[in-house]
Amino acid sequence: MAEDRQKTLDKVRNIGIIAHIDAGKTTTTERILFYTGKTYKIGDIDEGTTVMDWMEQEKERGITIVSAATTAFWTHSSLRSSGQEDPYRINIIDTPGHVDFTAEVERSLRVLDGGITVLDAEEGVQSQSETVWRQADKYNVPRLCFVNKMDKLGADFLATVKSIEDRLGANTLIMVLPIGVESSFKGIVHLMEMKAYIWGGDELGAKFEITDIPEDMKAEAEKYRHKLIEKISETDDALTDKYLHGHKISDDELKAALRRAVIAYKLVPIFAGSSLRNKGVQPLLDAVIDYLPSPLDVGQVTGYNPKTGEEEKRGPDLEQPLAGLAFKIQIDPHVGKLTYFRVYSGKVVAGSYIYNSVKNQTERVGRILLMHANHREEIKEAYAGEIVALVGLKDTGTGDTLCDEKSPIILEKITFPEPVISLAIEPKTKVDQEKLGFALKRLSEEDPTFSIKANHETGQTIISGMGELQLEVMVDRMKREFGVLANVGAPQVAYKETVKSEAEGEGKYIRQSGGRGQYGHCWLRVKPKPRGEGYEFVDAIKGGAIPAEFISSIQKGVKETMENGILLGYPMVDMEVTVYDGSFHEVDSSDVAFKIAASQALQAATRKAEIALLEPIMKVEVTTPSEFMGDVIGDLSAKRSQVMGTEEKGKATVILAMVPLAELSGYSTTLRSMSQGRASYYMEPSHYEEVPKNIVEQMLAKSTFTGRVE
Repeated sequence: MAEDRQKTLDKVRNIGIIAHIDAGKTTTTERILFYTGKTYKIGDIDEGTTVMDWMEQEKERGITIVSAATTAFWTHSSLRSSGQEDPYRINIIDTPGHVDFTAEVERSLRVLDGGITVLDAEEGVQSQSETVWRQADKYNVPRLCFVNKMDKLGADFLATVKSIEDRLGANTLIMVLPIGVESSFKGIVHLMEMKAYIWGGDELGAKFEITDIPEDMKAEAEKYRHKLIEKISETDDALTDKYLHGHKISDDELKAALRRAVIAYKLVPIFAGSSLRNKGVQPLLDAVIDYLPSPLDVGQVTGYNPKTGEEEKRGPDLEQPLAGLAFKIQIDPHVGKLTYFRVYSGKVVAGSYIYNSVKNQTERVGRILLMHANHREEIKEAYAGEIVALVGLKDTGTGDTLCDEKSPIILEKITFPEPVISLAIEPKTKVDQEKLGFALKRLSEEDPTFSIKANHETGQTIISGMGELQLEVMVDRMKREFGVLANVGAPQVAYKETVKSEAEGEGKYIRQSGGRGQYGHCWLRVKPKPRGEGYEFVDAIKGGAIPAEFISSIQKGVKETMENGILLGYPMVDMEVTVYDGSFHEVDSSDVAFKIAASQALQAATRKAEIALLEPIMKVEVTTPSEFMGDVIGDLSAKRSQVMGTEEKGKATVILAMVPLAELSGYSTTLRSMSQGRASYYMEPSHYEEVPKNIVEQMLAKSTFTGRVE
């Protein structure tokens, strides 16, 4: 049985669909599900009937919020036409395009073996396409490109391919040429097969005929076929030799070499079609089988043994001990908490115990589910190479490794960006108070970029995330899924504080009040670190000036003070804090005294070191009709922005700028009124930068923050 499963592993594909907002990811996934027989009625985003966007908010907004996982089966068209059935199993994850839900894309890419990047044939490569492409590069995910919306006004296949090369730096390989463009788009010329695929009409499009290439396209097809052979040959020494000596290279040799090149990420094959009009999806599915890797091609994953610290590997083999990654937590109204799990080695059995090596806990697997978007099928066992959902795990979080307790391993974790925007939230009634805590805990388990912090001064809870849309959706979900009614404040920018130079400070806490006193005394040195490097605590105490048991109290005092900020109450980052001297009292010294002394010393040192306020800078891309370009740039300049450049796209101009998030509240309304509603914009977090002095002074004048420790 195990050998059978091992053999069938090469017939599994774990793929994700990634792209910019509105490029047609969900529509493409819906078509794939229809043609693979998973659904019998095609879903439509505009009607809110899609399978993958199953959440109420997704249907209302027409966007994807959570990455949905589904399993489908597909037999290659060449076999299908001859009536044979030899299905491949394709696990598909449809990811969101909005940058607010970047965590969904990040965690999906971490566990995928291959990807399909969908691009809009008129827009070409857009900002988010660039971001998700770089995320896929980070995890070395081999991918295909699908130039969608070939029937759209202004669609230009070759210009889109050029933008993939220029903006993404990809080594592209044109696999198909479109037949017709815009409203006359009716099919493709497949350059590997040198045949034309013509779709009859727009209706369900499952019907297409394979014919000879139209006369007027033969010369162009020959030219691109020649380029195809040349590019594939360059990636393989044996084929280069054949090519240079003028020997004929068979299609099977080309396909095998192209598969190796795609898996090694040397080439990116480009396909074209129109998902909405049901054209071009079947050849894309064939390409997933032909060129994207199976779990066997991906090979071993690397981790380390938590007991020995030694590096270890696990491969897609049933004989090896179990290892896998929990990459997503989802709260399901019917079964409770679902943990999406990619199995890298061994197998997991329903009802068995499984070890969480990150939390050092044993969990029981209640049930194992195969997910079809929001429908599910229960299975008894899941094997290496599969993606399943586990029910019954209580403490496992995103990025945790689950493995065999006898052979522990910790796989590389998933890293997420820092939140940039926050909201104050408070329950409307006493009843909502308890429900709010539960709802927030559940939602933060689902989304690692969504964080919660209590503000003890105001009694409010502060929720933070990647953008206003994400926070809006979270508040909406609390109301719908958990029945929590809450009052929400205006969005606030997530500033941070840091030090600009090195300095030292002393903290001394002495209290004598009858009986046992309090005594804590320490010297701290603060030093700036490069942006994004976080905080580090260094113990440099020599000769027992402070006993070892109080060092952790000093560390706690430092951490708490840093979290609450010193200048304006924002968390402190990117600095090194060293405790290098101090003194203690045999009787009176205590944990509390050293904690307070550390807080005083940190405040003294940071004030000498000069505190800087940091703010999130957003990368903003505005697409506007050219006649409004001057107004838009003028307005951006007034927002302390740095305009990086402009680019003409047809009759529109794309303006790229770096703008402080603090200046962008209500920007969509401003932009609409400035451009008669014709301009649109997209933004994503870029980096943190120091706030100008005059603005810090204005903020200090308005602030009521008193972060003093007596």
